[in-house]
Amino acid sequence: MDSLRYLKSVGDQVRRSFLENKTILAFQEYMEAFFEAPRVHARDAAQYIRDCFDFYGTETLHKPWGSVRRFKLFDRPFDQSAAVQEGEGGAPVVGQEDVQNAIYRILHSFVRAGRVHKLILLHGPNGSAKSSIVGALQRALEDYSRKEEGALYRLNWIFPNDRLVKGSIGFGEKLAGGHAVESYAHLEGEQIDARLSCEMKDHPLFLVPRGERQRLLADRCKPDDAFQLAAGVLEGELCHKCRQIYAALLQSYNGDVLKVLRHVQVERFYLSRRYMIGAVTVEPQMSVDADYRQVTSDRSHGNLPGALQNLSLYEPFGPLVSGNRGVIEFSDLLKRPLEHYKYLLGTVETGIARMNHFLLHLDSLLISSSNEKHLSAFKEMGDFASFKGRIELVRVPYLRRVQEEERVYSFRLKDSVGKHVAPHATWVAALWAVLTRLKKPVGDRYKGDLRKLADHLTPLEKARLYDEGRAPDRLSSQQARELKKHLQDFWKESESYPNYEGRTGASARELKTAIGNAAQNPAWKCLTPQAVLEELEALTSDKSVYEFLQQEVVDGYHDHEEFVRIAEGEYLDVLDEEVREAMGLISEKQYRTMFERYALHVLAWTRGERLRNPHTGEMERADEEMMAQTESIIMAGAEDRREFRRGLISAVGAHRLEHPEGEIDYSQIFPDLFRRLRDHFFDERKRTLRKNAEKVLRYLGDERAQLSAKEQSQVQQTLKALERYGYCENCAKDGIVMLLSRRYTD
Repeated sequence: MDSLRYLKSVGDQVRRSFLENKTILAFQEYMEAFFEAPRVHARDAAQYIRDCFDFYGTETLHKPWGSVRRFKLFDRPFDQSAAVQEGEGGAPVVGQEDVQNAIYRILHSFVRAGRVHKLILLHGPNGSAKSSIVGALQRALEDYSRKEEGALYRLNWIFPNDRLVKGSIGFGEKLAGGHAVESYAHLEGEQIDARLSCEMKDHPLFLVPRGERQRLLADRCKPDDAFQLAAGVLEGELCHKCRQIYAALLQSYNGDVLKVLRHVQVERFYLSRRYMIGAVTVEPQMSVDADYRQVTSDRSHGNLPGALQNLSLYEPFGPLVSGNRGVIEFSDLLKRPLEHYKYLLGTVETGIARMNHFLLHLDSLLISSSNEKHLSAFKEMGDFASFKGRIELVRVPYLRRVQEEERVYSFRLKDSVGKHVAPHATWVAALWAVLTRLKKPVGDRYKGDLRKLADHLTPLEKARLYDEGRAPDRLSSQQARELKKHLQDFWKESESYPNYEGRTGASARELKTAIGNAAQNPAWKCLTPQAVLEELEALTSDKSVYEFLQQEVVDGYHDHEEFVRIAEGEYLDVLDEEVREAMGLISEKQYRTMFERYALHVLAWTRGERLRNPHTGEMERADEEMMAQTESIIMAGAEDRREFRRGLISAVGAHRLEHPEGEIDYSQIFPDLFRRLRDHFFDERKRTLRKNAEKVLRYLGDERAQLSAKEQSQVQQTLKALERYGYCENCAKDGIVMLLSRRYTD
């Protein structure tokens, strides 16, 4: 009985959902739904997909070079359920906001034009997220099609059995029992002799004669910035098979279209990649993308009314058919021989694919992908000139920001590696990957001092500039401001070049493999930065396998072996700082108080004012000795002190204009100066750190009992502080051992 109750409960829930979603409608019911929300039911594929972008919304991201719009559908919010957390959902698309906005702009142009008239070609190096971008879009469309705002409908043809109906010519006028019938759409299975689906998922509005449909749409759907009437909806016609059925029924009913519409069942459908419904990926196999077969030659259709049995009905099939009303992706399109996709020349421009016996009128977004090598070869072909005007090229480079690259590796990493992930394990991989992708700035593009700054910018400095907007510490305040001012110029510098920044370098796929191998290293109990660095060393030694390793080194750029050492050095810097703070060797309050006092005296100096001495109460001039002592720590090179002070006060003033409320946080305005202060404070405590680190290792080893109770308590406090950074005892020990051997060995 429990199972019966359970199944009854499930059945009630499914039926309730079926009815609430208006899954099956008679044509009259569909028209009622149209009149309630005409714009929902009068969209072509381009408008529908653009509405999907808008449905999930946008957010504004603030990056070091400016603000950028991000579309939330690429974060895959629909995949954040508990079931997906167990590993079924895809990873969000990290970064690539320029690509997202480019696709949206193209969709908008299709909507304004009234139809899809170009093929979108995503091109970039292998592993740059081209497939992930299309996958996220298709997954969003799946979810959107299940929302009320994203409802999609197609039509079927229903023919009741002879036992149920009375009348001539096999179509029936009345149900058995004499009751008049308005529609066969809701008949149950045993009452139906034949049900013919429309493989093209024809828009139900195509059943309304074109002229009347155009008047209806013009009256109900007023165009504006958010909506445009598509040519395909205004002028579209039924597919070849449906047109034949419609014409045969109309003839049999002597032109009574209402009787024809009784046979129409309007069915809601949901986009699905798994079942290839409006979301299809065509792999670069050697086969055609559409074909057809004759329906009326199949014995299973012998129950069709006689008027239809005399027709030669053909039903199309293949990716072009399955993907209609949605998105068709041609993965690695240019890997196919030209003859296998040359048909797209006409299909893209006209929206028509030519079959032997009829035409396929398509309503789909066509999007493809290619790596740069195949695209370059394609451009050399004579046919490229014909394709050029029918393609929208969208570049998809590798990521160039470390924090974004790290997010690619961190997604569900712990579940996949099966062990604790130490802090910075993925960060060192991301840093190395980004360094391999950067290009030396072209100094000739810049003028004056900026040209010199560009010429001397190292790969690591460029990575920091992109990632944090952080100028090199070696620069003066004025130089740093000048560099940051032109950051966007550096970011976009090579966009017009064939060999653009982000075209070459390590692929995220290769780094994921390296991280996976590092996780299997038995020498480490955790996935540690040390294990990752070992894998990167091994990777750089195999130049015959990875093409990017064969690049010529140019002023430190493309020196991939050296980048491993740079990544290690950066990791040691971060580890060093974390261990210092965990041991309480840095008092942020100390150098914060020192800087605040310095800024107060500089302000008085610039204004020519006096300050009250807190000890004597006397009004005194700004303390020149104190200011000079502080500047000896925080100033870079032989910068003029007076200019430095004026620049500092100007920066504070600019910050106050942008943030008029609240106290001034100097550490946010001058992170580089605070970093120098912190390093200076620590330099005097190195010996203490070495002793404390050795005590931690003894505590974690076999000599815990030899430490006093006070020393053990101090070690425990240190380990507890390290836990806040994500360390366990194993990776804390590994990190401290490495730090002592590389930084604190006499």
